[in-house]
Amino acid sequence: MNDPHYRYCRYEVEGPLLTLTIDRPEVLNAFHPDAHREFSDAFDRYAVDPGLRVAIVTGAGEKAFCAGTDLKALSTTGDHTKPRTGFAGITHRFELWKPLIAAVNGLCLGGGMEILAACDLGVAAAHAEFGLPEPRVGLAALGGGLLQRLPRQIGMKDAMALVLALSQ
Repeated sequence: MNDPHYRYCRYEVEGPLLTLTIDRPEVLNAFHPDAHREFSDAFDRYAVDPGLRVAIVTGAGEKAFCAGTDLKALSTTGDHTKPRTGFAGITHRFELWKPLIAAVNGLCLGGGMEILAACDLGVAAAHAEFGLPEPRVGLAALGGGLLQRLPRQIGMKDAMALVLALSQ
């Protein structure tokens, strides 16, 4: 069943499985403030629902998992608001004990990498591409998932090498 009160987040439950789909394929599933709020709410619901045991996060379409921040919306509104739970409502959510799986089905850039790092497991399609384009637009990868979690998971030097390679 899909929850109709979300506009940018498909919330689909099948038994104990929740599938959250970033539903903005026209902008490569990039996030703006309303999308952040919807995903934060969706993760809140997942956390407290005893019937849900695992969640998969993916992107609508085949082109992109998530291209990060919607820079066009940001340049138009100047609004870079995110919930207290971080980018996509997940990167600052350290207390979530239920498993999250990222199903990367295309471009995974910037904030998409932050979402991936905040998940417990990532699975990528053969055509998936990864990158951190923030330096090219004068930003840093500070969404809370990648730079904070990656060094703890793979060690500081390996994390630094990976982040620098992805930033080229």
